[in-house]
Formats: sequence, C-alpha cells, structure tokens
Amino acid sequence: MFCQMYNCFIWLLVSASIFFGSLVNGGPLEFGKLAEKGSDWSHSTEFKTSRNHPAWGFYAHQQINRLAVFTLPVEMMPFFKKHINFLADNAVNPDKRRYAVVGEAPRHFIDLDAYPDTSTVTLPRYYKEATDRYGADTLALHGLVPWQIQLTKYQLTEAFKQRDVRRILRVAADLGHYIADANVPLHTTHNYNGQLTNQQGIHGFWESRLPELFSTDYDFLTGQAEYVYSPQKVAWRAVFNANAALDSVLRFERKLTEEVGETRKFGFEERNGITTKVYSADFAQRYHERLSGQVERQMRASVKMVGDFWYTCWVDAGQPDLRALAKYQLTEEEQKEEADEKKSWLKRLFSAREEN
Repeated sequence: MFCQMYNCFIWLLVSASIFFGSLVNGGPLEFGKLAEKGSDWSHSTEFKTSRNHPAWGFYAHQQINRLAVFTLPVEMMPFFKKHINFLADNAVNPDKRRYAVVGEAPRHFIDLDAYPDTSTVTLPRYYKEATDRYGADTLALHGLVPWQIQLTKYQLTEAFKQRDVRRILRVAADLGHYIADANVPLHTTHNYNGQLTNQQGIHGFWESRLPELFSTDYDFLTGQAEYVYSPQKVAWRAVFNANAALDSVLRFERKLTEEVGETRKFGFEERNGITTKVYSADFAQRYHERLSGQVERQMRASVKMVGDFWYTCWVDAGQPDLRALAKYQLTEEEQKEEADEKKSWLKRLFSAREEN
C-alpha cells in the first residue's frame, strides 16, 4: 500500500544537488543491426547550450527517475530509495551511449511524420508487425522508442525475477530514460530540432533550458504507482500525446520570435567558465507562459509513467522481496568495470542526429 507521507520529501529532492556520475546500464538487447541517423541530417550548432547536451537535459532526466521512486509502494520503496542516487545518475546513460553503442541512437525517438499513415489505429504497435510492414532498417532510421520501452520493460521484469540487483538498477534507469523521451513532443517528429522550420535550437530550449529555469515551481505529486495492464498501449499513448503537443511547441516559439525579434531572443551566460549563447531568460519566461504548463505536464507524465512501469515489472516478476537487496553495493571489481565502460562511451564512433 502506498504511503503518501513519502511525497513530502519530493520538493526537497527537487532542489537537491544533481549527481553527474553514472552507473553502466544493462544495455538493451539489439533489434538487429540497426541503421543510425547519419550526417545527412541537417542541424545547427549555433545555439547549443553545451557540446553534447542530452535529451530532456541531465537535470530533467535525473529528476524524473528520482521523483518516480516516491510513487512506489512500501514493498519497493526501501530498495529504490536506498539506490535513488544510482537511479538518478544512471538516467543519462542512454544519451552517453548514443555515439558509442551500435543501435542506441534510434531508441530515443520516433518520427511519426515519416510514415504514410500514422493514425492511432493503423500504425503497428508490436515490433514484429512493424518490421513486416516497413522493414527493420526503416524503423531504425525513423526511431524505435515505443518498441524500446516494451523491450526494456521485459528486461527489467527478468532482472527482478533473477534478483540481479546490479541489472535491476541499470535497466530501471534506462527504462526511465526511454519513457521520459517518449513524452517529449520533439522526439516524435522528423523536425526534431526545428531545422525544417528555421527554429534551430528549439529542442534543447524546450527540454533542457525550460526545466532548468522553471521546474522548481512544478507540482510533481502524481499519486501512487499503478499497474500497467498493456505496456505497449501505454507506450504508444505517451508518444501520441506528446506528438499532439508538437504544434504548440513550434507555433508559440515562432510567433514569439516574430514579436520580440532575434536580438531579444538570445542572451549570454557563463557556463563552466565559458560564455555561452542561450535563449534569454525573458524569452524563456514568455514562451513558458504561453505553453501553459506543457513542460510541467510532460515531466509529470514521465514521472508517473516511470513509476507505473517499475511497479508493473516488479509485479510481473512475482513481487520478489526487495528488502534483502537494499544493502547491495558495487564491489571494487564492479566499480572498475563501470568506470571502464563509462570511458568507452566517450568515443564517438557513430553519427547520430544532434538535438540542440
């Protein structure tokens, strides 16, 4: 039974320090040799807030996983709360792997507008059906996030069954990342960074700068985690709901730019000792107001969905007793493995679309 008292800690956690170290993920199984987004994707680097700024931003991804812990029932809470820093740190691992692990890049998005018919009725929900219709390479080219959520959900369930603590933590963190990405409107379109509408930089603006500036005022009380009876339907519903918000994401930014002009749209901030061009605080404030809570709604939906999926995986695994697992700590050998794999992610071996 869920204890609402744990939610009182949420606002303290929102303002807590962000941890930037990370645990190695339990890499999802490959769908096959997947095509990567290549260098033919046009993108702009003019308004980057950092060289490799990830989807939702480190801050948002970490907070989504962190807050999801407090939706869990008392049978799961001690274990997840014990490892809450690990789950938050691991939340950014999939973004770190995008350029170094084969098949990782397509797992973060789906370009619904790349398909001839993207209605909520006819687009195949299961991966095999989709490959039969479009082929694996086409799916990889246009993104796999709803199918990846289904696959990672299965992997987490298996990790719970095996009582494999290290894998539970790594896969749970990954699942939180993919779910959060599925709730981002710009992760559902070929125009992912406004590059097709002369709005380059809007991706990082919406999912990184806005949460960093305003999320301390968001209401993240989502209620108790609930069992997900149809994970594939919920994953697709998240994608379609996010896509439904895409029009306002682009339209409001375009109209506001016309009103204020380019000179007031951008400013400069000191970040890590470097003067960086960013969307101005005034422009961000006005844009955020026009969105009428959209970023907050999508973050809150992510938190609730992550908690729901973690809980569902545990139930489907037979509700294993997690109390004995809460004391788990990495051995020295495991810590070295984690550090070595983390270093390997720094190698940019593949091209993948930039989202800044």
